[in-house]
Amino acid sequence: MKVKVSRKAHFNAAHRLYRKDWDDSKNTEIFGKCNNPNFHGHNYELVVSVTGEIDSETGFVMDMKVLKDLVKVEIEDYLDHKNLNIEVEEFKVLNPTAENISVIIWQKLRPHIQKSHDLEVVLYETPRNFVTFSG
Repeated sequence: MKVKVSRKAHFNAAHRLYRKDWDDSKNTEIFGKCNNPNFHGHNYELVVSVTGEIDSETGFVMDMKVLKDLVKVEIEDYLDHKNLNIEVEEFKVLNPTAENISVIIWQKLRPHIQKSHDLEVVLYETPRNFVTFSG
């Protein structure tokens, strides 16, 4: 029987949505206020879920303390209070949309989760705008 366990986390980050190969007019048309050259920020809410079989010895799908520490080190410490475009290597070449941020989070966590377990990332950019990525 498969069970999904989840951990919530939070981080703040600034970003600017734009493409260097587009002029200001096109960037403004596509990204609107999110194209502000002075950047803007979000209070991101994150839900990381791991789905798998319950271990018969521990009763866990995954030790939640391990998941908590993993999210803290790999995600919160890495992204919190950062300007994503400037300070996070992946976003120097990748537009830091919520979609791309969720994929990067998943990629940073996946190597640390048992291969037999599924991993899902839900990233809330605002209370009403969120994305889900599960590989």
